[in-house]
Amino acid sequence: MAVFSKYLTAKNSSIAGGILLVLYLLKHRRRAHKQAGKKGASDQVVNTEKDGRKDRAAVDKVFFLRIIQILRIMVPRVFCMETAYLMLIATMLVARTYCDVWMIQNGTMIESAIIGRSTKDFKIYLFSFIKFMPLIALINNFLKLGLNELKLRFRERLTKKLYDQYLQGFTYYKMGNLDNRIANADQLLTQDVEKFCNSVVDLYSNLSKPLLDIGLYIFKLTSAIGAQGPAIMMSYLLISGLFLTRLRRPIGKMTVTEQRYEGEYRYVNSREKLLCKSLLCPFPNSDCKHIYFVFQVDHLHNFIFFRFTMGFVDSIIAKYLATVVGYLVVSRPFLNLSHPRHLHSTHSELLEDYYQSGRMLLRMSQALGRIVLAGREMTRLSGFTARITELMKVLKELNAGKYERTMISMQEKELDSAENLVLVPGSGQIINKDNIIKFDHTPLATPNGDILIRDLTFEVRSGTNVLVCGPNGCGKSSLFRVLGELWPLFGGQLTKPERGKLFYVPQRPYMTLGSLRDQVIYPDTYDEQRKKGISDQVLKEYLDNVQLGHILEREGTWDSVQDWMDILSGGEKQRMAMARLFYHKPQFAILDECTSAVSVDVEDYIYSHCRTVGISLFTVSHRKSLWKHHEYYLHMDGRGNYEFKPITEETVEFGS
Repeated sequence: MAVFSKYLTAKNSSIAGGILLVLYLLKHRRRAHKQAGKKGASDQVVNTEKDGRKDRAAVDKVFFLRIIQILRIMVPRVFCMETAYLMLIATMLVARTYCDVWMIQNGTMIESAIIGRSTKDFKIYLFSFIKFMPLIALINNFLKLGLNELKLRFRERLTKKLYDQYLQGFTYYKMGNLDNRIANADQLLTQDVEKFCNSVVDLYSNLSKPLLDIGLYIFKLTSAIGAQGPAIMMSYLLISGLFLTRLRRPIGKMTVTEQRYEGEYRYVNSREKLLCKSLLCPFPNSDCKHIYFVFQVDHLHNFIFFRFTMGFVDSIIAKYLATVVGYLVVSRPFLNLSHPRHLHSTHSELLEDYYQSGRMLLRMSQALGRIVLAGREMTRLSGFTARITELMKVLKELNAGKYERTMISMQEKELDSAENLVLVPGSGQIINKDNIIKFDHTPLATPNGDILIRDLTFEVRSGTNVLVCGPNGCGKSSLFRVLGELWPLFGGQLTKPERGKLFYVPQRPYMTLGSLRDQVIYPDTYDEQRKKGISDQVLKEYLDNVQLGHILEREGTWDSVQDWMDILSGGEKQRMAMARLFYHKPQFAILDECTSAVSVDVEDYIYSHCRTVGISLFTVSHRKSLWKHHEYYLHMDGRGNYEFKPITEETVEFGS
């Protein structure tokens, strides 16, 4: 007894030491996190209170409400394939639990036959085990099949839902450029969604099986050793579970921080990969330092040590101490000589009963341990749940026209008016009307709140081409972003055709992955081309108009697939974009230095053809040769002033 009490004392001291180590690491982690926040968290964390709410990740009422919200997406109906796989997994778990009970009973009988030297009983029970082996193997593999399929289907449902919102309109642009609540959405949409779905399914399995085991073993053990033993084990589960859940509380927030750092690290690496072709010198030391800073090794070290400490405490409480409690519980009826079972049972029956009850109680203690350890996975799941929920919230608000961004404190510029201009995103009115673009007392401002032009007013109707000019940073691109509804309207009134009737052609056009036909009809599909009634012969005419007919002759077919970004030269890409413009035939086209790599004669033909087919142009260009194709010019001086006037011979000389 003295040895046993000494053993328990050693156990308790180990637990106390583990708890002290956990508290120390928590204190150290908070201090390190604050220091890291002073260095560079200002880029990601704008408002401390908001970030605290966003990073809140704990197993509480909020967590369960979030899980229910996401589960409605992953299991949309009562009768669906996801429900079928959930039922399959539940059925296999029940069958596996009964198989475990049967194997305990059958194994006990085999050992009893061996000890009793009964060859006949040994053969009977051994053959029974051999006979049921295929069934047990089938149940186990059906369980794995159900789990893997459910993970895949959950991920498919959630990914589709998020991407539908992410790719709706220009939400992906707004998230990266107008709203700074979500950094590195690609990390959330890929890695975090996968980990979340895997964690949800694993948690379902890791909780369902132990709960079934506990229920069945309680029923079996109550009839064998009484209700007191299972009651003690359940009390131990409750106390240890609450204690460990309290200790694991920081894991959720640490998981959120870890995934954010992982996203930043992946973004920086992908950025350097995209820029590597432009580097003609050794890799910049400043970029190396930035990568090392984003890697955030200190946080990862702290997380590893915290999980090490929690693993130590989990092992003591959920495994070994639970086994000690199990031995104490199962030994009581057998060591108590006045127990009724000692009066009517032989030594062989007591031994067989002890083996069977002991194994069931051991399995029950293991099931209790798995439930306690499942709390660790649930705490980690709360971190992924917080990030997925935040993504869903931001996507919903962006699609509703709401966004949040750090507004740079603005000093009023030295203008004639002394009144401050109050900028309210989305306060302007957009009116959709064909064949006209009209800015009516509209402030031109960036999402950060920088005012480029205080009061912009001009009107352009179809058939009138406008040349937009001015120094860098004067607001040319900002004007087109407002026209394309990428940036919000901060006031006034904007009359314009619907978004699909405006077409933007950049200086470096995008070549999509796909066939030669896809390059011309982008973003349409082949089915949409057929619905428009445009034949391949007409597509060839578009290529001929921009002098790219030789590409079709070279490839031999419209369905030829190449890496068009590398195959086509800079000038060919620009001409392909103009062929794309002729295919779509919008009311207005915005041409942003889109013929800078095209010869003057081809450029002249392209602009003349645009007038022939009735496409009105807003052109940004510094080429003197283009002034003759436009009737008006919009000049911005970069200091908040602008001119919108007809083009005359004098203005052509001024523009040159």
